[in-house]
Amino acid sequence: MKRTERLHALSETLRRNGSRGCSAERLASQFGVSVRTVKRDLAALENSGAPLWSRPGPGGGYGLAAGASLPPVNLSPAQAVALMAAVSAAPDAPYADLAATGIQKILGVLDPRTRARAEELAGRVWVNTAPPPSRTITSALEEAMAEQRVIRIRYTSGDGTTTTRDIEPVLFASTNGQWHLVGWCRLREAMRWFTVSRIERASVTKTPCGGHTVGEVGEPPANARPVHGRSG
Repeated sequence: MKRTERLHALSETLRRNGSRGCSAERLASQFGVSVRTVKRDLAALENSGAPLWSRPGPGGGYGLAAGASLPPVNLSPAQAVALMAAVSAAPDAPYADLAATGIQKILGVLDPRTRARAEELAGRVWVNTAPPPSRTITSALEEAMAEQRVIRIRYTSGDGTTTTRDIEPVLFASTNGQWHLVGWCRLREAMRWFTVSRIERASVTKTPCGGHTVGEVGEPPANARPVHGRSG
């Protein structure tokens, strides 16, 4: 059994055992590996974000929170590097920090040979990007979008005019290498595009958004598409 398959089977075994837990010795016997290997696998699961718990002493062992499981991860070295390159080349993208953390979790559950080959290949891919915008600002934009709450921004437009506006975030859009916040501007009472690099200050309010939809923004450019994880 490959390590990725064993990690998935291990997580499912722990989940099925529920609150009873399972000792490392029993898991080692079940999967035909050493106790040391099982503990290394358990550490990999925990590093990947799996909600593991452990209980010491007689009758103790390891368990996984109910409802949790780890899907199988079976990437080629090139696929792993493609993910690393995409995130490294776009540090200003929304949720880039979370993406980087997610990739580290994926790398943590790859089998050692694949991970080593991916790390060697990654050394052959260089990126040189402009400094990302203020993390304080991007974090506020990300939170407002995810929670669908009004965000107050201080914004300087292309003609140098600076205003403070309350925006209902609708979507993030990348065009010509720049990221934009698109949302309903309560000051202008219209849908507006705001270049993220021109936002000087941002704070999330407690006011919920009014329900404006992506459809109100209009059709995306012919060469643009939503980030939905599907090819084509």
